[in-house]
Amino acid sequence: MSPSQTCQILQTTTSSNFYLTYIKLRFFAKVRRFLQLKAKSKDQFKSSDQPGINSEILIVIEEGEKGIMGKEVDNDSGWMALQKSVKKLHFGSSDEKEVAAEEIKKLAKEDLKRRKLMAELGVIPPLVAMVGGSEAVLHRQRLAVQALTELANGSFTNKALMVEAGILSKLPQKTDNLDGNTRQEFAELILSISSLANTQYNMDSSRIIPFAVSILDSSNSSVETKCTCLGTLYNISSVLENSASLATNGTVTTLLRLSSLKEVSEKALATLGNLVVTLMGKKAMEENPMVPQSLIEIMTWEEKPKCQELSVYILMILAHQSSVQREKMAKAGIVPVLLEVALLGSSLAQKRALKLLQWFKDERQSKMGPHSGPQVGRVPIDSSPMSPRAVDESKKLMKKIVKQSLYKNMETITSRANGGGDSSRLKALVVSSSSKSLPY
Repeated sequence: MSPSQTCQILQTTTSSNFYLTYIKLRFFAKVRRFLQLKAKSKDQFKSSDQPGINSEILIVIEEGEKGIMGKEVDNDSGWMALQKSVKKLHFGSSDEKEVAAEEIKKLAKEDLKRRKLMAELGVIPPLVAMVGGSEAVLHRQRLAVQALTELANGSFTNKALMVEAGILSKLPQKTDNLDGNTRQEFAELILSISSLANTQYNMDSSRIIPFAVSILDSSNSSVETKCTCLGTLYNISSVLENSASLATNGTVTTLLRLSSLKEVSEKALATLGNLVVTLMGKKAMEENPMVPQSLIEIMTWEEKPKCQELSVYILMILAHQSSVQREKMAKAGIVPVLLEVALLGSSLAQKRALKLLQWFKDERQSKMGPHSGPQVGRVPIDSSPMSPRAVDESKKLMKKIVKQSLYKNMETITSRANGGGDSSRLKALVVSSSSKSLPY
């Protein structure tokens, strides 16, 4: 080949795509030679120290253009930074791995294709290994968690690779030793991974639950961190098979306690709503001393309509076909609160409250059978019959007591409604109505 022909070939092959492919081929060729040299000396490199790295990189190299070379990289500097970070993360010192984790975190923010490319280059296992560090390398641990969170964003495959690399076993057992920022970063990572529960991927959620509950029970956790962990438990509770793990380790008590905090109540109630439809979840709530009083209190939150709807829903499930639970609710004073929600709550809350009121009405009527009212068949010998006048006076007195009780309840309700016109209308409704016309 003449020199002129060589120049023409070089000129036609100076496009950016060919140059990037050339750089990639050189990089992977160097990586392959490096691994082959390392494999010859077991003392210098042990596969047990970094499980899966050799095989993953070799798979990527053998795929060639089919696996990686077809990926487009935004610019030369980005690709160069990526290849340097990958090399440092796999084969560098501790300090070099820390720098590599920082760079990978920045590069992973850019786009989903790059995050998938990084996973194919095998960056997830070494990052997971860095998460399990001691307090002496806390900064390195935080960088690894941040990088993994970015890599998990929008990628089911990356999340699954993290679980397979053992990220759940790397979660700290004691969260009180973590500062607020680190606790929040871990919470964001497990929230992202917990979305796998809604897929066909078989994930052991029992390792995530204790970690999330420990953060929720900690007084040092911020409201933002608690909301993040509640989102994790909600994802896990959406799968019926996880109800046993959630119902047997004190999670229900934690959720009920947090449901009384208005800042995080809605997410806690949503998780309880998923649990109450399961056998073990319902049983755990029925046996909890906070039920039903805490849920009845939430029903009075006029400024939180969604919380009202969720609390009435949970109480409906508990009261359904359970006279014991309905009796507990009646003793706790649920009927006046239900009447208030039925009149002033949202459309959905009103429907649920009216349904519950109907159950209490039916149960009261069933108790007032032939043996629960006055006995007319037999009159005791030592008793004297009441005169018609005394009977009429007793009926009038009973009606007066009922009206006074209803009027007092309506005054409480209308005062909370803050509406003068509606107040007078509702008062007139009570005065002109009998107890039989009410929905309970």
